[in-house]
Amino acid sequence: MHFLKSVIYTILSAFILVCLNWISVFSDNNSEFRWDELLKREPFIYTVPKINKKASIDGVYVKKSLKEGEMVPCRRCPDWLPNPGIWRIYFNRGVYRIINTNTGWKSIGTYIVSKDRVLLSNDPSCIDDFGLYRFSIKGGVLKFEVIDDPCAIKLRGLNLGETSWFSCYPPNEEAAITEHWPKPVGCR
Repeated sequence: MHFLKSVIYTILSAFILVCLNWISVFSDNNSEFRWDELLKREPFIYTVPKINKKASIDGVYVKKSLKEGEMVPCRRCPDWLPNPGIWRIYFNRGVYRIINTNTGWKSIGTYIVSKDRVLLSNDPSCIDDFGLYRFSIKGGVLKFEVIDDPCAIKLRGLNLGETSWFSCYPPNEEAAITEHWPKPVGCR
């Protein structure tokens, strides 16, 4: 009898865990689940090898898309479409990851930094395209200027360059400890 109770409790516990996982996948916080999954992935190397070293652009940045109005529902929207909402991008040791937290659209690729230039490549949306940008970071604000990027009918360049990206890292150690700083919306 004790063995049977143990088996029933084990099965019931497993069922509850599966249900909780199922709920989290279909909850309003689906984009955070997708972000966590994206952080576990590595890009496929289509063209340029990944350079695994720290760069001046490394960090997490967010922006609120300036696009006004409602999104048009579509079954196959173009990649990199600058839909309204909060966007988050993470540059880390040669890999970038990006997500729109409203739509859940995401992508991944590699980058190489040289002085004030960044070259984006290995994006699954445009495997043969390279994006070259001039960038600047001042006061925790990242700005992109498109030099050349044909990716997704030039939507990647439009999206990255449409507005400033704000750093999710505190400006100093005191702000990090006390959390007394204007943390941008969309940072975790």
